[in-house]
Amino acid sequence: MQRKIVFIVVMSLLVWLAACTDDGTETAVSPTPSPEIISEAATASPTPIPATETAVAPTSTPLPTDTPTPAATATPAAQFPPAAIVNDEGGPVAITGVVTYTNPFFTLGVAAPVVILEDQAGFVDRDENYIMPVASQALGQITSDFYTSPFTYSLALPLEPQGAWRDVDNDEDSETGVQVFAIAYWTNTFGDPFLEERDLGGGGWSTAYASTVTSNDPEKEREISGGWLLVYALDDQQGFPSDFGEDGLLFSDDDPLITLPTGYTLVNLDTSPFTFDRSRHPHIDLLEPDSAALVDYSDLDYSDAFNALVDQLSNEYAFTEYKNIDWEALRAEFGPLFVTADATNDEDLYLRALRDFSWSIPDGHVAGPFLQDEFSYNAVGGIGMAVRELDDGRVIANFILEDGPAANAGIALGAEILALNGTPISEAISETIAYTAPFSTEHVRRLNQLIFVTRFPLNTPVAVTYQNPGSSNAATVALTAAFEQDSFYFALGDLVPTGFELPLEYELLDSGYAYVKVYSFSDNELLTIQLWERLMRNLQDEGVPGLIIDMRENGGGSGFLASSMAAYFFQETLPLGYTSYYDKERGEFYFDPDSMQEFILPPAELRYDGQLAVIVGPNCASACEFFSYYLTLQDRAAIVGHYPTAGLGGSIDQVAMPEGETFTFTQGRAMNADGEIHIEGKGVPPTVRVPVTETAVLGEEDVLLETAVAYLDQLFGGGAIDGGSIAIGDAISGDITPGLRIQYTLALATGDQVNIYLSGTTAAGEELDTMLYVYDSEGTELGNNDDLDADTLGSGFEGVEAPFDLTLILEVATFGDLGQGTYTLRVERP
Repeated sequence: MQRKIVFIVVMSLLVWLAACTDDGTETAVSPTPSPEIISEAATASPTPIPATETAVAPTSTPLPTDTPTPAATATPAAQFPPAAIVNDEGGPVAITGVVTYTNPFFTLGVAAPVVILEDQAGFVDRDENYIMPVASQALGQITSDFYTSPFTYSLALPLEPQGAWRDVDNDEDSETGVQVFAIAYWTNTFGDPFLEERDLGGGGWSTAYASTVTSNDPEKEREISGGWLLVYALDDQQGFPSDFGEDGLLFSDDDPLITLPTGYTLVNLDTSPFTFDRSRHPHIDLLEPDSAALVDYSDLDYSDAFNALVDQLSNEYAFTEYKNIDWEALRAEFGPLFVTADATNDEDLYLRALRDFSWSIPDGHVAGPFLQDEFSYNAVGGIGMAVRELDDGRVIANFILEDGPAANAGIALGAEILALNGTPISEAISETIAYTAPFSTEHVRRLNQLIFVTRFPLNTPVAVTYQNPGSSNAATVALTAAFEQDSFYFALGDLVPTGFELPLEYELLDSGYAYVKVYSFSDNELLTIQLWERLMRNLQDEGVPGLIIDMRENGGGSGFLASSMAAYFFQETLPLGYTSYYDKERGEFYFDPDSMQEFILPPAELRYDGQLAVIVGPNCASACEFFSYYLTLQDRAAIVGHYPTAGLGGSIDQVAMPEGETFTFTQGRAMNADGEIHIEGKGVPPTVRVPVTETAVLGEEDVLLETAVAYLDQLFGGGAIDGGSIAIGDAISGDITPGLRIQYTLALATGDQVNIYLSGTTAAGEELDTMLYVYDSEGTELGNNDDLDADTLGSGFEGVEAPFDLTLILEVATFGDLGQGTYTLRVERP
């Protein structure tokens, strides 16, 4: 199976936050269409590749990879002519070289880079699942700063390599054969310093950052077509191709053949016939394929660079038809601005035109220049207030800065905001420019407009019409925008990491469940997996029955890491989906139908089969969304949230533009196992949706975490939330979500008669199907009711009389524990 390391990150807020104080979209290029649901930058670590239908497998049966070094089977030396050797110094003993990379996210998340001797038996066999033996993995040394391109390496060759033997002369005789190697760059994330199946992405052979080159021809897809191979022969009787045959495929029946000398020989596949080199200390560079390299328009004029970009996007942007984008219309709209910027040498006009062009594409992965001065001018001023929109349509102040303009004018926490500068608040929100644009989904656009609706240039007069809680009258006050950041940072909430977080942090809750917050899939991959596996062992050792995974602050990262971590919760591989890319040779988007991504399972002792609840939000983007989606498979986890995730569903690429700018766009079209676009423009919706109410946005408690705990409690029959006491004449309202139950204590005196009613409404304004349970003080159920009568979905009991002083427990629930909405529990005298 092919592994592509691809990185996903939501567009970075940290950059533009610098304007006030002082997730990130990754880019990349995917070397070949990958099944990995991915999301972002293909940093193209050497990717193992599956076979193509045109490949011709060798005719002989390969020896098992663990076969001891066999005795040579004699073949008449005259059968094939000996190889013509250049630089005959007895064969290589050590290889050095340079690795040059331009992909800006090549190093992202990499903690343990390695250069290895890569066994090519998988390519010889065209076996996409071939796992190179650990014994064959001679590890090299990186001899310069890996994080600065280019870096150098050295690789000392073993006296007797331990790769798999393959007879590659395709004659009728069975011979010892040879060991065939490439030199390749990899990253090591799992287990010991050697590469295991998960590191290898399921197996195969490298297609990027290796000594070999693979073909771009659709008919020879993933076929090695150039570069260097290192071959080891046990004796001088082994045949090997001296060139490609007529079919252009290596190790096929029509290859012309020679015999190799004993020991190591380098084979240059770029010459015809091949060149066989026996230098003692050869220099072999590892090659970045064009598909992984940064596309660079930075030396062009503004207009030429823009037109080149539009030409590229019109072919390579993943969702042109899906989003109904007319590239020629956009070229006509924005092109004259770039022409004028060239003519007037106006850098500011160029930058603004490129930024506005990026904003015209409704895709949260798309990013152009960040105009810091414009942002600072328009957003640095605040009125000491942040707002949220509730499910019932009201907009309330959920933050009031002490001694800020709003507080000093008498606006209270929880006040309903009715208008700004005379414009009804809903309309004002819709007209607000959100400097975090663009967006893939409308709910994320709206939430970001809420952040900026209370931001203004300094000293801007702002008229706020509001109604405080408990007041029956609306009032309008005149405020002036001042320099204050507290309300802005409050509104941003979990969009702003501190930078001191570990990739993930976990604890044991008082409920007995474990809680883990996964901040990123783009941090140190080795550390991330070490922490993740430590958590899995803790869960197993302590017998923790349930785990809550908080993804609300995860802006994305490596799609490979996301799928690898999700696999710890499954006992079998599952089809996950495909990603298609524009294929220049085919002239269309294409994915290999045999390239279905599947889980690569960790060792059985590290898999966790307890109950799961995943908390999501609109800032869960890209790889975060794929991780969350994977956990909906087989109903493995409940997804808890107010809103769907961000809806960023593809891998991205980045282009260099003039003035040191870059332009990021979605290059890979991610699809589910049925070939359907499943995340882009949609997000992952909650399966347990928590209504956005006053209680949710004003309370000090984390209602999503409480709901996740309550959901797990219901799975384990662990009781309900204690809602406190209720008395005759009281009416108590609250929010309820699937799996949640709330208990109230009712004390009755001898002779008391009461009617008990439970009613509710959904977020859509429909009647909520409630359930009311009654228990005695010992927890024994005394009765339950679904529908009070045939005309209502509400529940209740009428004419309840206390024969003596007693305490009842009233438990609020929904039918089947599946409903969500707001409820009201009333206790009345008849």
